[in-house]
Amino acid sequence: MSLSLGYLLPTRERIMVGVHETTQILQLGDHADNVGLDSVWIGDSLLAKPRHDPLSLIAAIAGRTKNVKMGTAVLLPMLRNPVLLAHQVATMDHISEGRLILGIGTARDVPAIRNEFEAAGVPFEKRIGTMLEQMKLCRALWSGEKTDWEGRWTVKDAELAPIPYTKGGPPIWSGGGVPAALKRSARYFDGWFPSGPGNGKDWSKSWAELLGYAQEAGRAPTDITGAAYVTVAINEDLAKAESELNDYLASYYLRPAEEIRDQQYCVAGDRSAVTAWLNEFVEDGASHICVRFTGSEDEQQMDELARMREQW
Repeated sequence: MSLSLGYLLPTRERIMVGVHETTQILQLGDHADNVGLDSVWIGDSLLAKPRHDPLSLIAAIAGRTKNVKMGTAVLLPMLRNPVLLAHQVATMDHISEGRLILGIGTARDVPAIRNEFEAAGVPFEKRIGTMLEQMKLCRALWSGEKTDWEGRWTVKDAELAPIPYTKGGPPIWSGGGVPAALKRSARYFDGWFPSGPGNGKDWSKSWAELLGYAQEAGRAPTDITGAAYVTVAINEDLAKAESELNDYLASYYLRPAEEIRDQQYCVAGDRSAVTAWLNEFVEDGASHICVRFTGSEDEQQMDELARMREQW
């Protein structure tokens, strides 16, 4: 199976050390394009985990690269008006000439994220229904046909322009591992993009379940991309790799590293061990993996990721 490897750009990490300028992030997008990585990804948060706006940065990267795909890992669409979002995404899809992937999520139920939703004026408890309606409305607007909509939003005799570069709009990937989340991806979306918990074997069990739901919905397995979002610490010294992973997770989430490791796909080890760990995902159907590295040597990590891809 052909595997696409992507790199999570460190927008949150830059803010955490007081670097608000975007030059370094844009240069990392250039480097990913130059070394032949398949994709770069940017996370989303307004206040809970402050970082640069992903849509703005993706548009900037799209305008200065040629081949690398760009995705959100993941966007919280509920925090945005869907008509405005549809317009922004359609424009971004043209800037990138079809290289955009819209990864979306429902947000974890933690106090900081609840506060973020409240600040944006969005009911947290209604977020899943809101997200589903948003994506349906976006797709209706991306169709190029006149749209009338009555629901959480009222749209009358609307015709969005430009329509996306990609017919029907860019691919939408959704995550989550509980049965309801698997059913959503199987029925409505173009890809499944979870971040854990467990390892490749756990991913494969959920993937098989999702494909069963897809069959029930009348969809072919080839209609859905199997993807994963993983966090990786590579060091030939295993103790240092473990320490680096734990320190990174604790500082990023402000919670115990052990708690996060139980919730997300995480691995620490030397290059061969990490490659073998990633290969578990590939063997059972993953065709796209977004890697978040824990260190700060981003260009070297991209080079390492490009070399690791040669293992497949």
